[in-house]
Parts: sequence; structure tokens; C-alpha cells
Amino acid sequence: MARVRPRRIGWWLIGGLAALAIIVIGGAWLYIHVIEGPAPAPLSLKATVSSGTATSGTATSGTGAGTWRVATGSVVGYRVNEVLAGQNNVAVGRTSAISGTMTISGTTVTAASFTVQMATIKSDQSERDTQFNGRIMDTATYPTGTLTLTSPIALGSLPGDDVVRTLHATGNLTLHGHTRSVTFTLQAERTAAGIEVSGSIPVLFADWGIANPSFGSFVTTQDHGLLEFLIRFGRS
Repeated sequence: MARVRPRRIGWWLIGGLAALAIIVIGGAWLYIHVIEGPAPAPLSLKATVSSGTATSGTATSGTGAGTWRVATGSVVGYRVNEVLAGQNNVAVGRTSAISGTMTISGTTVTAASFTVQMATIKSDQSERDTQFNGRIMDTATYPTGTLTLTSPIALGSLPGDDVVRTLHATGNLTLHGHTRSVTFTLQAERTAAGIEVSGSIPVLFADWGIANPSFGSFVTTQDHGLLEFLIRFGRS
């Protein structure tokens, strides 16, 4: 019987591993770009942004003063860049399980507080959601995330309907049982139905004691992500 030379076995082994790598990478590419498709676009308002006093749009009715409550259509979630089997991907999870209020006195937002039910945040992958609810966010121990305004927001002159204003806010963000001060930019607009606010907050995982979402060598992520929000308010 002819003996198979060790060198030939080595080449077969290398070829087999290369073929396996091609299958894994090709499968990941197919899943991300064909089966899964592109990640949802970042949450944002639809109207044109105006950083100063409104110069267009219909006249605003009323002063906006009073208490406003989170309404149907509000969305909060995360956006994290990841590498899946060598392929770049964007992981996005979202929920509409949000409650909270905002108080306006004159042309100043004097108070605002929001609560999100963390276990309701879902992505397009059940395996990712299992990791999110377990080792990453431990939603059984820390079921809610909260954001509370700590400094008033001066609105200046109230814009007309469907004109977006860029504003800056400071608040306390509580995630995974840790609370830290955050300052971020947001966009706000007055609509016929109420008020809409959108923006994002950078989250460095270590600052909130959150485990890096990476899973072995198959899925690796950056050490930070974005908390995205689109909040719609109606009169309380």
C-alpha cells in the first residue's frame, strides 16, 4: 500500500483550513449583506435643522408651557459597530417601552425624566438579545435605564411648526446600575401633534461597568456605542 507523505497531508490540512475559512467568511458576508441587509438608519427628525431662531414654518400655537408626556411612536435603542467573522457590521437594538415627562416653563425646559424597560430592547438576532439581557446588561438585576435632566434647557424664541432646533442638554444617565453625567446634542421640533426630540449619547462601556459585547473571536465590537432616541411628546 502506498504511503501518504507527511508533506502531502500538511498541504491537505492547510487547504482544508483555508476552505473552512472561506466558508465561514463567505457565510458571514452572505448573512450580513444579503440575508440580514443593512442596519436601520440612525433615529432622526425629518424636518430641516435650524441652529438659530426659526425663519420658516407656520406660526406656533400656544407657548408650549406645561407638562408633556412620552407618546406613542417613541423609540430608544443602541448602535454598536462590530466585526462578525471578519465582516464589518452594525448591531442595532430598539424598544418603544419608554415612559417619562418633560416640563416647559415659558421658553425653558425645566425638568425631564425618562425610563426605558431594558429587557424589551430587541435586535434582529435572538442570540445577540440573549447576550444583551444576560452577561452584558444583566436586565434581570438592572431592569431599567433612566435619563434625568440636571440643567435647564433654554429654548430661546419658540420655533414654528416643523422647524428643527439644535440644542444642548446635560443629565444623569443610569445604565447597568451606574449613574454618570452626560452632555449631548439633540434636535427638537414642534409639530401639529406635539413635540419631537431626537439625538444620541456616546456610551463608553467601561464607564457604566458594562461588559464588552465581544463574543470570543467570532464577534468583536468597539469599546463604545451610541444610545439613540426619538421621543414624541403629547400634552399630559
